[in-house]
Amino acid sequence: MSFSIKLKVKIMKKRNKKFQRKSAGSLNKLSLFQKTDSRFSKKCPLSIKNAPVIDYKNVGLLKKYISDNGKIISSKITSISYNKQRKLNKEIKKARILALI
Repeated sequence: MSFSIKLKVKIMKKRNKKFQRKSAGSLNKLSLFQKTDSRFSKKCPLSIKNAPVIDYKNVGLLKKYISDNGKIISSKITSISYNKQRKLNKEIKKARILALI
């Protein structure tokens, strides 16, 4: 091979590296909106035996279901049942009004 062909091959390899996807292992923290390889479990974590009671005074529990921006996380992400999600929304809003969160 001549020098010019080797140079062209080398440049093409560099260009291809720019457009390759980064591996998932390089991400330190997954965002809520990124797709994950594993699926969420379908069981509601608030309906199991010995589950914590949903109450506006239970701030630790409520903070688990609020994003960093202060928005309530949807039940599709948290896998909470419909009735528990409605109760959770009410209690989070009560806690916001009382400035507990």
